[in-house]
Amino acid sequence: MQKQYEIEIKCLLGSKENAETLKEKIRSLDPKIRLVSSGSQLNHYFIGQTLDPLPRAVGHLLDSPSTHELTDISNRTKDFSLRTREADGKTLLIVKVSVDDTTSANGIARREFETAIPEFTIHQLDKILLNAGYTYQSKWSREREEYECKGAHVTIDKNAGYGYVAEFEKIVDDQTK
Repeated sequence: MQKQYEIEIKCLLGSKENAETLKEKIRSLDPKIRLVSSGSQLNHYFIGQTLDPLPRAVGHLLDSPSTHELTDISNRTKDFSLRTREADGKTLLIVKVSVDDTTSANGIARREFETAIPEFTIHQLDKILLNAGYTYQSKWSREREEYECKGAHVTIDKNAGYGYVAEFEKIVDDQTK
C-alpha cells in the first residue's frame, strides 16, 4: 500500500452567509469545480496513550496490506487522532498522525489511514475500540459538501454546535510535498 500524507488548511466560517460567499469565490476561481458528494456524518473521536493496541484490536477486520500499514503507522507515531465515522451508509475507521511538528488533530501535514469496515455499525466498531482501552473524546454530527477544485478537495461543513467550517485538502504520496 502506498503511503498517503494529508496537507490541509481549516477555516472557521461561522455563518451560512460566509459559507455561501466562499462557494461563490471558489466557483469564480475554478469554473470547472464540481460537487463530489454531500451528506451527513456521525463522528466519534477516541483518546488513548498510544496506537499500540489498535492493530491487534482491529486486525481481524482488515486485509493484510491494511493491517501492515496500520501497524507501521502505530509504530512510528506519538501523536494521533483516532475516530470512527458513519457516512453514506458506510462505517469507517480513521487514523491520522502528524508528520511534522504540529498535532495530529489540527496539523498541516499528516499521514492518514482510512478504511471501510463492512458489515459493522459505528457502535459495533466503537465497542472494539473501547474494549482495546480507548475512551470517547467527543461525538458530533455534521452536514458536509465536498468539492473538487483545481486538484484539491474543498469541504464545507455545517457542524452541530459551532457552525460552518471549510477545509482545503490535498493528499500526496511524498512527505516532502
